[in-house]
Amino acid sequence: MKKTLVIGASQNPARYSFKAIHKLKYYGHEVLALGLKPGNAEGTTIATGTPQFKEVNTVTLYLSEKNQAPMEDYILSLNPKRIIFNPGAENQSLKTKADKAGIETVEACTLVMLSIGGY
Repeated sequence: MKKTLVIGASQNPARYSFKAIHKLKYYGHEVLALGLKPGNAEGTTIATGTPQFKEVNTVTLYLSEKNQAPMEDYILSLNPKRIIFNPGAENQSLKTKADKAGIETVEACTLVMLSIGGY
C-alpha cells in the first residue's frame, strides 16, 4: 500500500479530493491530507501549512497550477516517489523540477487509476 498525501483536500463530499480520500482508504492506502482549511474527511485530519510528513510515496494534487506555485519547493522537499497531477492540476514547472529530482510524474485521475487497478 502507498502512503498518499492529498493536497487540496476538502471536507466537502462533493469535491474530488474528498472522493479520492474515500477511495484511497477503501483500497487500503494510508492517507494524509493537506488543505487550505483544517478539518476532517472520512476520518482523516486535514492539515494546513507545510507539515513535514515522512515517507510519502505519492502526492496527488487537487490544486490549480497557480495555487501550487508557492508549494512547489515544499512538495519536492517531501521527496515522494510519485506526483499525480489530476485533471486541472497540470503544472509543467513542477513536473520539470520533479523529473530533475528523479520523482515520477503522472497526469491522470487518481479515482480512475484506483478503479482500474493502475494505482
